[in-house]
Amino acid sequence: MAMQAVVPRINPSSTSAEETPPSANVAGNPAPNHAFSSNQAPQPGSPPPNLPPTSPPEETTGPTLPPEPFWGNKLVLIVAGGVLLVILLALAFFFFHHRRQPSQPVTLTYWGLWEPAGVVQGVIAEFEKTHPNIKINYRLSDPTDYQARLENSLARNQGPDIFRLHVTWLPVFADQLAPVPAAVEQTLDLDHNYFSVVSRSLKMGGHYLALPLMVDNLALFYNQKILQAAGLKPPRTWWGLEEMAKKLTTRDPNQRIKVAGVALGTASNVDHWSDIVGLMLYQNGVDLHHPQKSRQSLQEALAFYTIFSRRDHVWDATLPKSTLAFASERLVFYLAPSWRIFNLQDMNPKLRFATAPVPKLPKNTAGVDMAAAEKSGKLNEINWATFWVEGVNRHSPHQKQAWEFLQYLASKAGLQRLYQAESQIRAFGEIYPRRDLAKGLGANPLLRPFINQADTSYVWYLASATHDNGPNEAMRKYFADAINGLNQGKSDDEVIKTLLQGINQVRSRYRLP
Repeated sequence: MAMQAVVPRINPSSTSAEETPPSANVAGNPAPNHAFSSNQAPQPGSPPPNLPPTSPPEETTGPTLPPEPFWGNKLVLIVAGGVLLVILLALAFFFFHHRRQPSQPVTLTYWGLWEPAGVVQGVIAEFEKTHPNIKINYRLSDPTDYQARLENSLARNQGPDIFRLHVTWLPVFADQLAPVPAAVEQTLDLDHNYFSVVSRSLKMGGHYLALPLMVDNLALFYNQKILQAAGLKPPRTWWGLEEMAKKLTTRDPNQRIKVAGVALGTASNVDHWSDIVGLMLYQNGVDLHHPQKSRQSLQEALAFYTIFSRRDHVWDATLPKSTLAFASERLVFYLAPSWRIFNLQDMNPKLRFATAPVPKLPKNTAGVDMAAAEKSGKLNEINWATFWVEGVNRHSPHQKQAWEFLQYLASKAGLQRLYQAESQIRAFGEIYPRRDLAKGLGANPLLRPFINQADTSYVWYLASATHDNGPNEAMRKYFADAINGLNQGKSDDEVIKTLLQGINQVRSRYRLP
């Protein structure tokens, strides 16, 4: 089904009215000069005198003025030049004196998540070498209740200068975030150098509100040993995934699941169920800004998600959490973000697994042959993103220095140094948000699907593992109730009606677009 077009927000150019200069003065016409006759008028009654012929009057010259003294003009020029020289010298002294004058040292407080201080400190040290008057105090925060603590500290004007937040929190923190300065945006060229999901997700009102140091999305993990033994390749479509899951699910004599085909259908033990549901909603054309207008598509997506547990029985609520089940080789297919790779490698170093793009829907589902679409049909490239970004406190007295630091971190050189530091403590660093850098990560087959999907990924308020007490958790609760209701046999109409009411409440409460 066709995806709803994402309407780009227009960046209203800021114009300032200029005062019209006064019109040039216009000189009036010069008054005419009138010559007065020096002849005396004749007395009344006398005959006019016989006047001799007149001849042109002789030219008379006035007294000759002495020439203006030469030294007077020169003195004026000397005085004017001296004054100008003094002014220039004063300006030069002022400029160079203040340029040499060191600025006052500034310490920036930076609340981070996930990355230990040992990883970030090396990058900070590189920045401080070229910015000796800026010191960064990095603090690794506990993710538990982090969103609430951050919100409370900012409300009391006691918050950090720089802080990490999930991309879906932007509406909640919009009043506390300083917009990215135009100079920083242009220097980094966010619209072109970075994956499209960055501009779609981080712009509000035509302005970027944060900078990304990474991106992530969902991919399909699969057990290589099981798939190779069955002679199968990873599915391309949801239909193909369903068929393979039914074929590969194994049961004990009591019909209890031994190896599940795919972790889908429940909200209790599928670790990233809400991200998967969000992906299905986007792919099925649900208008998440106006879900009431696409009620049927919303109902279809939720019904399909629950099919795997209530009809196909390839997954159920008795099984362990999906990450543990996959690591224990009791699950064939598992959808998750890239950071789960580290969890799986830690939990079972001998596990043979790979990643593939998430399943898609055919571009035209009307009358389509699903088997043909699975084999070679054209698919809609719509994916799901979830990642963290860095923002600057709007009330920080050191915004200029904060943006200098973040511009460095988000630059090509800064991202490379950060990735190298992250790779020292785990298999690889965060996926680059820049296209040019991310291409170099494609040599790692586990990362390739995530990189290829980044440009066509979208975010919404169903992100998992954000540890917030905000829009994601509130929205997830209503969708979990809907999934549980369908699995319990409640009518679709009843479930969808309650869900739509919940979506509207969450959107209103958190001022979501």
